Amino acid sequence: MPRSSTAFLFDLDGTLVDSVYQHVLAWKEALDAEGVELAVWRIHRKIGMSGGLFTNILLRETDLEITEERLTRLRQRHADAFNRQAAQGAIRPLPGARELLAFLQDSGIPWAIATSGRMATAAANLEALGVDPGKVPVVTRDQVRHAKPDPDLFIAAAERLGVDIVHSLVIGDSVWDMLAAQRARALGVGLLSGGYGLEELERSGAFRVYEDPADLLRHVDEVAARG
Repeated sequence: MPRSSTAFLFDLDGTLVDSVYQHVLAWKEALDAEGVELAVWRIHRKIGMSGGLFTNILLRETDLEITEERLTRLRQRHADAFNRQAAQGAIRPLPGARELLAFLQDSGIPWAIATSGRMATAAANLEALGVDPGKVPVVTRDQVRHAKPDPDLFIAAAERLGVDIVHSLVIGDSVWDMLAAQRARALGVGLLSGGYGLEELERSGAFRVYEDPADLLRHVDEVAARG
């Protein structure tokens, strides 16, 4: 089939996989173990950005000393807590996620995944989604210098596909995805499945907003230009 002139660059958590709130709870557990008291809603508002930037901001809000040892412990505790939830079956694809990816594959539309998570936690999401990183371009935080809201992840994903970033769509569920899309000079498409609102996503740069992957699939002709 003819290839589309548009590439789809997907965030993972909250965009293809229903895992945002599992990340929130995992970070809450990690922060509690470190003696950091933060309300759950404050944690949720930071989900989607780089893990390092995330922890720096959260620790700064508590006026605690930020050390490399503390950051390393937090990352490991978060990964352990998240993967424990995944092992219990708490991580599942969002409605329409697998169908959307299958449609793109069958239609010859290039797509890749770019996540601010490290492979230590992304692996569980990819397994739940049925995506083999050996066959599909997957860019994680481990592979780039800066994660969201910097554009590095999506630029690297476009390079892996061999497409121009300006002809790509960044599909994400957070304001950090949309800000990264703008900085990458790509078009941002927002999904409500990560807990951010319509106006928040539009203000941060989304030119279209849909409920979840199933809703995007129903309206894919609105965003996928064909070559």
